[in-house]
Amino acid sequence: MTAPADANPRVDRQGENDPAAAGPQPATVSRIAGEEWLVGFACLAIDVISWILIYGAISYVRRDQFLVGPFEFLLVDVIQLIFICQAIFMIGGYDRKNDTRTLTYMAEHILAIAGAAAISSLLVYAAATFDSSMKPSRSAVLVSFVVFLPWSILYRRIIWKYVSSSAATRAFLVIGSGDLAARFYETYRQSANRQRLEFVDLEGERIGEHIAGSGSPIIEGNLATKLASLNDRYSGVVLAERVDRIPPELIDRLVRTQFQRTRVYTLESFYEAHWRRVPVQSIDPFWPLQMGFQLARNSPYHYLKRLFDIVFSGVLLVLCSPLLVVIAGAIWLGSGRPVLFRQPRLGREGQLFTVFKFRTMRMENGQEEDGDIYTREGDPRVTPLGRWLRKLRLDELPQLLNVLRGDMSLIGPRAEWIKCAERYEQKIPFYHFRHLVKPGITGWAQVNYPYGESDEDAIEKLKYDLYYIRHYSLKLDAMIVLKTVHTVLFGKGR
Repeated sequence: MTAPADANPRVDRQGENDPAAAGPQPATVSRIAGEEWLVGFACLAIDVISWILIYGAISYVRRDQFLVGPFEFLLVDVIQLIFICQAIFMIGGYDRKNDTRTLTYMAEHILAIAGAAAISSLLVYAAATFDSSMKPSRSAVLVSFVVFLPWSILYRRIIWKYVSSSAATRAFLVIGSGDLAARFYETYRQSANRQRLEFVDLEGERIGEHIAGSGSPIIEGNLATKLASLNDRYSGVVLAERVDRIPPELIDRLVRTQFQRTRVYTLESFYEAHWRRVPVQSIDPFWPLQMGFQLARNSPYHYLKRLFDIVFSGVLLVLCSPLLVVIAGAIWLGSGRPVLFRQPRLGREGQLFTVFKFRTMRMENGQEEDGDIYTREGDPRVTPLGRWLRKLRLDELPQLLNVLRGDMSLIGPRAEWIKCAERYEQKIPFYHFRHLVKPGITGWAQVNYPYGESDEDAIEKLKYDLYYIRHYSLKLDAMIVLKTVHTVLFGKGR
């Protein structure tokens, strides 16, 4: 039976009516909307004020005599603040959509502040070798960072808790009632998002039905009334319908809504903004031709990244050479030769190269076992030593040779075995797009999704790889570095 239009103004995830949820009052909503866009600026202001007060107070208590006058003190303060704010920005510390209460964010925040302390101190004390008036007390700088770190985490947790509870009173209006909308609901349900979803049917064919089975939201109608009350009830509009099914007049109205009132998301833009991945089902063969791709131009960062790859891979090979010898010896003593595992992989533009890794699996007929293309939890083919090497990511160290040679980059999509790539390209649409960039030792998919054990996992990882290709930049690479350190230190994945 078809439900009357707007008879169910609020439907929670169990699909039950909530008569008290017609939405907050306009004045309250205006206040909430204002607070949401001010969150990033407020956090930035608190960071700046907090650091100035903390560093100033500790320098005064420690009676820092190294700085000649207030100008030198201010200059050192500004340098430190620039690196602090930039590091926090890179990990999403000023993004109100980023849940700053999670253990992952806390670890990234600690690493970001530690990195800012190290780099800013290096710069300040390097300058001090030419001007002794620019040499602050080391203990004052160290104690300031130690005090600032827990405080900057604590107040973010408090602010995020308040903002998330305020935003929970609103919903996303989802236009669509078909397969795209149902898949979007399932993905949203499994995410960390907690705002309600209200689905509306454009043609009125499924009004009163559940979007994805029992327990899911009920599809509603009366889209015109809902669009008229966007500021009162909704955080945004999500288009989960094929473009050819959306009337031109509705598209025109949504364009005006986007520029004047409320954010309107396509599925692709919602995935990118909230989940930092690209939905494979919503792109087409012309996707790489869209505006904004840094890869489509000879950007300076492209050459700078190659320089970083050469310098850092060379330095790491020298620093890790004792460790490389120890691991090679342990493999040789434990399971014999060969120590290195070689395998053909696909690189940029589909070019073949041979990847080098420490061997972690048993040998059969002189070759590492490779009957199953996936290495699964508790896989009997993996040696006891290999299990530890995989967990600590030490088996990847020989790939630094591939980076030095130019086959790979330090950061990029995972270099896939040619047999896996051929299989995925037959089953997964647009899988070949991931070959637009060089593969990497670490990447956006590797730090956001666990080790894949199925074709479904390969699809999920492709979503993150496409996001990396779309947002290829120094900022994203810096975020990947921080997440990689967190992954290695806390043993996530395998």
